[in-house]
Amino acid sequence: MTAVTARPGRVEVHGVHKSYSGVEVLHGVDLVVEPGTVTVVLGPSGSGKSTLLRSINHLEKVDRGFIALDGELVGYRRRAHRDGDRLHELPEKDLLRQRTRFGFVFQSFNLFPHLTALDNVVEAPVAAQGRPRAEVEAEARDLLARVGLGDRAGAYPRQLSGGQQQRVAIARALAMRPAVLLFDEPTSALDPELVGEVLEVITDLARTGTTMIVVTHEIGFAREVADQVVFMDDGRVVEQGPPEQVLDAPQHDRTRAFLARVL
Repeated sequence: MTAVTARPGRVEVHGVHKSYSGVEVLHGVDLVVEPGTVTVVLGPSGSGKSTLLRSINHLEKVDRGFIALDGELVGYRRRAHRDGDRLHELPEKDLLRQRTRFGFVFQSFNLFPHLTALDNVVEAPVAAQGRPRAEVEAEARDLLARVGLGDRAGAYPRQLSGGQQQRVAIARALAMRPAVLLFDEPTSALDPELVGEVLEVITDLARTGTTMIVVTHEIGFAREVADQVVFMDDGRVVEQGPPEQVLDAPQHDRTRAFLARVL
């Protein structure tokens, strides 16, 4: 598999806080993801992993702190004010343009049921990026072939297994030529025998130098593919580092306790 686009993709998360109904779920998270690297985020349910991921492309608005992609604030622009700089949310059209730099793969696939696999991949680049349909369709067929579904372009989601649907979702995310791919527990909705086929596609992508942030419970995948592993608990980054450090020689009690339960 070859990289779909040549682009940077440096993500900076700085002091991010997020609350729902007065309950804080992210407590000042800091994280840097370098271009071309794979970051795997681990942690128990409710630790803030998915909220962090959705904040990175502004599907969730943060309460404090900021997120930047290649030095550009995500979701906001900074304006000078007599009391100091203030952040103002981007207009919807600018936010949508910015969001196309992120590819997002959800745990529940989120395919359009009335569209074929091919049309699911083609829809966003044509509608959101205004690219010519013929060009996008040719690229979409190539992407479906790369995820092992070249012969299923005309199939509807109901005619595909969960693993096949998730591979269509990955092709759809790649069709936007994003700088960063975000995966939110991409195998958690799959039957166990289908997990491997999806992880294989993501592993192939990692080898192309695609910048990726992957929320998952798949420890073997993290050990094989990640450049850095981030362990979150209670809305905080407890520990981060290369997989051999975090997974094989964790420094914190909470990391050790989590790994003892899942390994």
